[in-house]
Amino acid sequence: MLLTTLVLTSLIIWLGLLAQPWLPWLLRERFAARAADAQTADLSDVTVLIPARDEAEALERTLAALAEQGTGLSVVVIDDNSTDGTGDIARAAPLDRLTVLTGQPLPEGWTGKLWALEQARQHVATSRVVLLDADIRIAPGTIAGLKAKAMAENRQMVSLMAHLRMTSLPERLLIPAFIYFFKLLYPFALSNAGSRYVAAAAGGCVLIDTAMLERIGGFGALRDAVIDDCTLARCVRRSGGRTWVGVTHAAVSLRGYDDFEGIHAMVARSAYSQLRYSPGLLAGCTLAMGLMFWLPPLALILGDSTARWLGLAAWIAMAVSYIPTLTYYGLSRFWAVGLPLIGTIYLGMTWSSALRYWRGVRTAWRGRAYHRS
Repeated sequence: MLLTTLVLTSLIIWLGLLAQPWLPWLLRERFAARAADAQTADLSDVTVLIPARDEAEALERTLAALAEQGTGLSVVVIDDNSTDGTGDIARAAPLDRLTVLTGQPLPEGWTGKLWALEQARQHVATSRVVLLDADIRIAPGTIAGLKAKAMAENRQMVSLMAHLRMTSLPERLLIPAFIYFFKLLYPFALSNAGSRYVAAAAGGCVLIDTAMLERIGGFGALRDAVIDDCTLARCVRRSGGRTWVGVTHAAVSLRGYDDFEGIHAMVARSAYSQLRYSPGLLAGCTLAMGLMFWLPPLALILGDSTARWLGLAAWIAMAVSYIPTLTYYGLSRFWAVGLPLIGTIYLGMTWSSALRYWRGVRTAWRGRAYHRS
């Protein structure tokens, strides 16, 4: 009887998720670049800021893509104490308006990426800024398209969830779910509509008004943020700005994860921060994940006839919610059947993030560890 009641609750949760009016499981918020826009694009009012720390493998392709965006584009690369020749690769790029800076030592209370961006911001003389990760290649027309969208919809900040690589087995198993879970936590539709409770953004490719960036106090306003993209969106919204975030195939990550450890490092970097470092929220998350992802297969194995049918229905509803993400990224719908396993792995990485925090490390990334204060 208890198992039947619990799996019924699981089914109600999944049906409720499917029925939510803002439909966080669908990928309706999409951006597509048009290559033709790059041929006539005047980007003299845009500066691209690229923080780069040991990015020699990807940076050349990232910069080459910027040469195909339009005319007049300014680019500032901040070499954040790299040891692999990143700065030399940047200086050799065939860009007319390129500035390459050598990063200063990281001050107390800053994360590396935000400190690099703050240094680069001092060299901006345009009305718009693009924040671009050093491993993101954007298609021709992307910046022109972002600019047009921002102007047409009066948005002070527009950001894109880059297309992450999904080639290896670990990537196909876990990377689509990374985007799926992110959209459940930060429903794009609510954020784009200006909800006071949700401010979502994706930090790989962001267009923001320079005046807005100055109004919020530059990157100093979020200097120690772990989830810096959503924090930036929240700062913009608090200052009266409007934001938009969506998925795209126009911005592609050049970084791959051929093993589970790389994905674990990416997820554990911010997972416990999502829960505000709260043991109570971690316990609640664990109970919710168990109810949603473990009860349906458990009911199929151990339940009576009623529990099994309820478990099957909950598993089907779960899979249905994941299929749009898989379809958008061109992956087999078969992966949706594995969502209980995928959810369990993500819960494990969240606990790993919490354990690291309890050992005194708030987050770690790109060879730097940031300790609890």
